[in-house]
Amino acid sequence: MIRMLLALVIGFAVTTVVGKLLIPVLVQLKAGQSIKEIGPTWHMNKQGTPTMGGLMFIIGIGVAIIIAGWKGMMEGNFSHLYVYVFSLVFGIIGYIDDYQKVKYHHNTGLTALQKFLLQLAAAVAFLCLMRYEGMLSPNLYIPFFNTHVVLNWVVYLILAAFIIVGTVNAVNITDGVDGLSSSVTLPVAIFFAVIGWRWGTEYLQLGVFAAALLGGLLGFLIYNHYPAKVFMGDTGSLFLGGAVAALAFAYDMPLILILVGIVYICETMSDIIQVGYFKLTHGKRIFKMAPLHHHFEMCGWKETKVVGVFAAVSLIFCALAYLGVMDRFGI
Repeated sequence: MIRMLLALVIGFAVTTVVGKLLIPVLVQLKAGQSIKEIGPTWHMNKQGTPTMGGLMFIIGIGVAIIIAGWKGMMEGNFSHLYVYVFSLVFGIIGYIDDYQKVKYHHNTGLTALQKFLLQLAAAVAFLCLMRYEGMLSPNLYIPFFNTHVVLNWVVYLILAAFIIVGTVNAVNITDGVDGLSSSVTLPVAIFFAVIGWRWGTEYLQLGVFAAALLGGLLGFLIYNHYPAKVFMGDTGSLFLGGAVAALAFAYDMPLILILVGIVYICETMSDIIQVGYFKLTHGKRIFKMAPLHHHFEMCGWKETKVVGVFAAVSLIFCALAYLGVMDRFGI
């Protein structure tokens, strides 16, 4: 528990300090966000707000897990580093995307196919590493029923890779309102931290990472709450998506993403439903605007209300997720 508290404090402190130093640099480099013309018109005043701010919590989390997780590493447990490196790979993919957007001053970076193939390769590599390290099995844990469904490894690998890529991009879609993605992910980080604490020594390093993630996001929100002084960009949102997905698989319970990731899922499904219905009906829409957070904005909700309600929904479902797995190790 002490190590996890240390990770939280260090993650928060380092992220806060790095943010203070990073934002002026991003402004000087003119690393401003380009706002899509098809997006909400009231978001156009955000044009030019520095992006790639996710770098601050990526650095903060990295420092925190090295310091707080040092004792565990000396005991031979590197699980938190595996999760961090995997998340970092996705963060790098996001950074490349952000860099191209900033360099060419438009809102398109890597192509969808390029991002998909890079993300899929990273997911497969991570899953194979987890399997090799004995942290992951093809036995699909079913929350609430405290049982497993045994799958063929190849079938599991294919399914798991697409779940990871889907989760990462769902978190990316959720990042569309000041403070939304980070606020929604706070309860998710708390959930994984509590699980790491309650399940014993074997999972403590994963709890350290989750606590560092919590601290990093709290530090980032100092600069990202409405009105945002900086955006996390794809650098941060893809890292976050990678972190959430990696934790679920490192704990060997990927189906828990249905509960802890309920907001991400709803955001993504609203986008898919909107596009599909638009094409089928030749121009009709179900939502006033997709993803879902824009629909509620169009209904008159302020950004702060959207963030508050979505974060509350995330918290409720994370509490439900805890009830779903608490019998796994008799906690």
